[in-house]
Amino acid sequence: MLGAILAVLSAASFALNNAAARRGVVTGTPAQGMVITIPIGVLFFLPIAILTGGIARLAQFSPEAIAWLVGVGLLHFLLGRYSNYRASQLAGVNLTAPVIQLQVVVTLVLAVAVLHEPCTALQMIGGGLMLAGSFITQRPPRAAPSTSKDESSGNLPVSGSPTFAPRHAAGYLFASIAALSYGTTPIMVRTALEGLGPLSGIVGALIAYTAATIAIGLALFSPALRRNVLTLKRENVPWFIYSGVLVAAAQGLFYSAVAVAPIMLVVPLMQSALVFRIIFAMWLNPGHEVFNAAVVIGTLVSILGACLVSIDTNTILDAAPLPETLAHLLRRQI
Repeated sequence: MLGAILAVLSAASFALNNAAARRGVVTGTPAQGMVITIPIGVLFFLPIAILTGGIARLAQFSPEAIAWLVGVGLLHFLLGRYSNYRASQLAGVNLTAPVIQLQVVVTLVLAVAVLHEPCTALQMIGGGLMLAGSFITQRPPRAAPSTSKDESSGNLPVSGSPTFAPRHAAGYLFASIAALSYGTTPIMVRTALEGLGPLSGIVGALIAYTAATIAIGLALFSPALRRNVLTLKRENVPWFIYSGVLVAAAQGLFYSAVAVAPIMLVVPLMQSALVFRIIFAMWLNPGHEVFNAAVVIGTLVSILGACLVSIDTNTILDAAPLPETLAHLLRRQI
């Protein structure tokens, strides 16, 4: 139960972070966002680790565990976050979120192959539905009549079409890279933190963020990156700060969840972020996102798939009036 609660809270925090980051990269750049948000993670987790006594637990971490967490920082917070920001900048959160959420398929495959966690045929069907949902959201909307509405206001035109033109191919490419990066790191986190208790998630996140912050600091020796960062607009700073705090909180909740619950429970529950993302996008970015039937239907299909994966197979089949032969097939482990 604790792992499930932590996972849902983490999903909501990730969704609000995405909305804030999207607002920042509308006129800012992914590199600017990373230079602000990654060090915030260290500032967020360090006092918590000290106050909770988590720093004292560092001695419990083996060199192998620390190496895994350093790898998480580089893969997740550098490659994954940059790709996420680029995807959001190019195509918006609503279109790219279901693609990025395919990270769960990557994670579940690795959980079975590497951690040897059980996976049933019904859970595989759920994974297929999530994949189908991501494809549904990628259907381009029908062309709408032009409107004289001033798009600079940030509101939707009267026709209901979005006020920006998403670059689908590039956006989906970066979303796919983010999905592969994000989908791999939960296995690394689980390997590093298994058996160390929920507070180990705080220390684990601190180690990962510290590694990523050091890498960002070294990257700033590049004149091109420094010039990019120095063009940061003042109005974008608060959005990147909000994003940094929210994603740090989300990561802490997620790390704590996987420290006390199986990957096969935690990761699928994280798919509730799809619902939260649409809600927060409508609230913060109504003029910078695509809202249409395909987005809503694709999201609902993905959520259905996540439910099939996350809910115990026996619980579902015991409540469903299916023939015993079919129920037996769906319970079969793969």
